[in-house]
Amino acid sequence: MNEIRLQQVLPQVFAGQDSIVSDVWHRDITFRKGEHCLVEAASGTGKSSLCSFLYGYRRDYEGIINFDGRNIRALSVAEWTEMRRRALSLQFQELRLFPELSALENVLLKNRLTNHRSRKKIRSLLDAVGLGDKMDEKTGRLSFGQQQRVAFVRCLCQPADFILLDEPVSHLDDPNATILARLLTEEADGAGIIVTSIGRRLPMNYQRILKL
Repeated sequence: MNEIRLQQVLPQVFAGQDSIVSDVWHRDITFRKGEHCLVEAASGTGKSSLCSFLYGYRRDYEGIINFDGRNIRALSVAEWTEMRRRALSLQFQELRLFPELSALENVLLKNRLTNHRSRKKIRSLLDAVGLGDKMDEKTGRLSFGQQQRVAFVRCLCQPADFILLDEPVSHLDDPNATILARLLTEEADGAGIIVTSIGRRLPMNYQRILKL
């Protein structure tokens, strides 16, 4: 997939509002593979909704979202499954980890779908984000910031044309955020990157910064 195009997209919950001031909602906008884009938003303006729309988890929006010219409402369940396996990777704001599994097991579970990374590489990524001594710890016992780093590594363990990260550094300090930004740049392999933020931003060089 080379581009994602939004045409007059608006969450249904915002329908009927007199004025929507946004670089994304009710616009004609295209995200392109290889481009790094930051979407800055105030709380309650639809940041996580945008990620859910693009990932196909929610359909409660007006307008049209196209993947390479195809309306995503026409995608079958099987096509969505394959899209999430090989074209779209998402780090959810709420992370969606399995607390009873270790950090390593959470990542391996994702990686087994495509065998995108070797076990050695996964261990090196967990070590790089400061979890070398925590990878065998149950995720439910980790701090939220540590869990964010597990979810980040998991996000990198699949093929992707677009990587979506919903507030990936909200609970991280500057040094850890910088490490994640470097790894993402190194490991994205030409994917388009869409990062959301309501304050703390992932410190990368962005081609576009949009206000939601």
